[in-house]
Amino acid sequence: MTEPPRSRRHRIFQLALPIIGGMASQNILNLVDTMMVGGLGDASLAGVGIASFANFMSMAFISGLAAGVQAVSSRRLGEGRESEMAVPLNGGLLMALAVGVPITVVLTWLAPTIFPLLADKPDIVREGLPYWQARLFAVTAIGMNFSFRGYWNGVNLSRLYFRTLVVMHIINVALNYTLIFGKLGMPALGTLGAGIGSTIATWLGTLYYIAQALKHAKDAGFLRGIPARDDLKTMARLAVPAGLQQFFFAAGMTAFFAIVARVGVRELSASNVLLNLLLVAILPSIAFGIASASLVGQALGRNDADDASRWAWDVVKVAIVVICVLVLPALVAPQLLLHAFLRDDVTRLMATTPLRLIAVSMPIDTVGIVLMQSLMGAGATRSTLAVSVGGQWLVTIPAVLVAGPVLHLGLTGIWAAFLLTRGVQTLLYVMLWRRGAWTSVQV
Repeated sequence: MTEPPRSRRHRIFQLALPIIGGMASQNILNLVDTMMVGGLGDASLAGVGIASFANFMSMAFISGLAAGVQAVSSRRLGEGRESEMAVPLNGGLLMALAVGVPITVVLTWLAPTIFPLLADKPDIVREGLPYWQARLFAVTAIGMNFSFRGYWNGVNLSRLYFRTLVVMHIINVALNYTLIFGKLGMPALGTLGAGIGSTIATWLGTLYYIAQALKHAKDAGFLRGIPARDDLKTMARLAVPAGLQQFFFAAGMTAFFAIVARVGVRELSASNVLLNLLLVAILPSIAFGIASASLVGQALGRNDADDASRWAWDVVKVAIVVICVLVLPALVAPQLLLHAFLRDDVTRLMATTPLRLIAVSMPIDTVGIVLMQSLMGAGATRSTLAVSVGGQWLVTIPAVLVAGPVLHLGLTGIWAAFLLTRGVQTLLYVMLWRRGAWTSVQV
């Protein structure tokens, strides 16, 4: 029997609100870092912007562990196998260690060669490279944290995910302020200090996750055995496409910043701020999508595909309402938002119209994000990989290149091309969900 609408909305918010809180705290951290680094000048802001996406690309593949752990854990909960729910988490932690250490070693060595290819201006390289190298030492911790995130969200304990992120981000803000500007007797390390502070906070977050799991997941099999071979294969089958999707998305955003860098430093500095403000809206959308992924996975574990389909559309409706409220300040007072991050009047004026375009596009983008996460929760990670990578690299990046360096349409033209092509991806996700092939994926 289908739950009444009010009960379903309650379940959605019960799952999504802690995730939204956690992701909002992540975005607040990014905005605080941006404000701190912005005080060092446009070159520092631009350098950290490119380095942030280089780092996102570095850890993108390992972040796919969240999809694998969440899909398998939520199915086990739906099947009533509660004593085995945390076994996929154990496998995710081992995979994070096996993949994260080599990534850190190789990319730390290659970073001085790679980073100048992303930004050919010496002052941007000087500011961005140390930040990226410092952040690389947290790749393994990030993989473990994503595994914990997948588990907590998959078994309806998203409040623990939120709690850990809040602790981690408070530590991060304090460390960054101390190390960037040289407070409490520490040297002023600038962008390097921001990278070191974020890395230390990430590892402390991992330790806190472990402490939480020892308290709340021991009866579910935490640190008691690893997944069976078939389950490991399933996790890899789900995690690899999800990781590749994140990798190519991060690579695409890095390419986006590289294209904007060819237009100008002001445009690059403004785009770094615009992207962080965009995440204010996108991260709650992702949070609703993660909640939908859990609800879809649990419904499929009960062999109720119709209910799984309804959950995704119910979450879409709720998410659109929330996002419409969140984007209102960007429509009504864009200059007020931008003034906190962009000190230069010309740069701030340049970013005003793109910020309004972002606000208008977000409800449409939300539909695509929720359905993409729902597909991943059902185990259809190959389908989401095809749409995400194909849409970004065959449509979005060429469109941005044409709008920017080729046609010289400026920052507004670049962001208009970016947002329009994301709308095309939303249409493809709607078509995939309606087709229903995801109901037959075995997990």
